[in-house]
Amino acid sequence: MPPQPLVDLSTIDMSQVLADREAIAQINPQRYEFAQLDGIIAFNPETGEVVGYRDVRDDEFWVRGHIPGRPVFPGALMIEAAAQLVSYSVMNRTQGEGFLGFGGVEAAKFRGAVVPGQRIIMMGKPLETRRRRHVGATQAFVDGKMVFEGTIIGMWV
Repeated sequence: MPPQPLVDLSTIDMSQVLADREAIAQINPQRYEFAQLDGIIAFNPETGEVVGYRDVRDDEFWVRGHIPGRPVFPGALMIEAAAQLVSYSVMNRTQGEGFLGFGGVEAAKFRGAVVPGQRIIMMGKPLETRRRRHVGATQAFVDGKMVFEGTIIGMWV
């Protein structure tokens, strides 16, 4: 049985976008096909809790080859989206040199397939903050069902 959601989605106005792709790009350095977040719909600067989304489209670079005839959103890109969500939260709340880069992932579990046409709701919550390292719990949901969970480690690059 999956764990409880990090954030109670019933308290979130899913129609209100706090930051779109352009606003996210003001914080995160990823661009073009590697910008994995489409919007931020909730952010608490005091606790660092953040909720964002990723719309999976059928015209993305990976669709043709992963898996032909039955495209499935790659787990590596889901981890990248979770890392970008953690980065957005940390870089909004702290001052560091450079940007928060990917330092690792622990306890990653994929609980369902994600296909083009679906919206992934991503949520993150800080677990540990140090001068050079930040750790955050992340989860992803599609249609109310958890499809991913993992702990993201970020480091200043």
